Amino acid sequence: MVERPLEMRRITDGVFWAGAADWDRRLFDALIPLPNGTSYNAYVIKGSDKTALIDSVDPTKTEVLLARLSGVERLDYIVSQHSEQDHSGAIPAVMERYPDAKVVATPKGKELLSMHTSVPGERISTVADGETLELGGKTLEFLHTPWVHWPETMCTYLREDRILFSCDLFGAHLATDELEERDENLVALASKRYYAEVMMPFRAIIRKHMARFEKYRIDKIAPSHGPIHPNPAFIVKCHDDWTSDRLSNSVMIAYVSMHGSTAKMAEHLAESLTKEGVGARLFNLAATDIGEYAMALVDSATIVIGTPVVLTGAHPAVVPAVFLTNALKPKLRFASILSSYGWGGKAVEQITSMLSGLKLEMLEQVVVKGRPLDKDLAALDALAVSIAAKHKEVVG
Repeated sequence: MVERPLEMRRITDGVFWAGAADWDRRLFDALIPLPNGTSYNAYVIKGSDKTALIDSVDPTKTEVLLARLSGVERLDYIVSQHSEQDHSGAIPAVMERYPDAKVVATPKGKELLSMHTSVPGERISTVADGETLELGGKTLEFLHTPWVHWPETMCTYLREDRILFSCDLFGAHLATDELEERDENLVALASKRYYAEVMMPFRAIIRKHMARFEKYRIDKIAPSHGPIHPNPAFIVKCHDDWTSDRLSNSVMIAYVSMHGSTAKMAEHLAESLTKEGVGARLFNLAATDIGEYAMALVDSATIVIGTPVVLTGAHPAVVPAVFLTNALKPKLRFASILSSYGWGGKAVEQITSMLSGLKLEMLEQVVVKGRPLDKDLAALDALAVSIAAKHKEVVG
């Protein structure tokens, strides 16, 4: 419980951060690992006539937000850029404190906000793409960005101060006491993890919206998670690379091994790929951080799935990773499957079917009965040669 007022943190004249760091959270959406916690960023813009709050915080941090707002006597607008609860969860409490405040959202945002929170529809005003809101010397321009990463999302551009409040775009799950990034490499790594886990399925749409931003002069980017970017060009360049069609000369080998056969195959293939000049990264799915796995998907050219057969199918630890790969829609171009079995099964067919949502060229598979023999290791060498040749065609 927060028992004393907390200060908002000044970004520039009349613009403040009023969010909350969540240092101890280690899982998001009951799925995404948070090795560095996260933050929920809310922003206050004070004009000469009106005051607006952009987004709120996760419901668990409502008291923190209210404590930071303790010095704000009047709030005229609450801009809801995204109705997911880590952004909107505290809006009902803010509205209770400021009964005259109006909520501003996209038309789809109004629908979803009413669905996910207790905000009554009559207190929500909708704004069109490109519409502006005057606060008195502070002009908010609303930019609809549907499917980044929900259908109702939007960004807000503060014209006079040239700040883009980018919602989840350019964000990072990173708890920090720094208002603005100081270590670009640290933030880029956290942002890549966030992009991989949340934004990657929408990369083509993100590229279109990023192209729209090019006509705006942007001095700072203020996302909904992680620190503010005082050098927008850096994080924009990162996202330009991640969302492009450019591929790295690398292979992900994701596997599970019960008695060592699949592990031996995966390790041998990695050695063979290295000899062919192709980077290889092994992911033991019984122990790997799924966030690290997702990050590797961002630009790898090939994925190889290795599994023993369990009750005629793929190992249960392999299935969710393959499902996630298909759901994240990475720009992978090639895939192969390694499998070891005792008496038979349909693991290869099962995995192939689960990857059907991706436009992949399936390369030769290496399937062995029992432990891999010399002929199987030779087949793995041949697969490495084939992958290297394929990469020369697509990797710049």
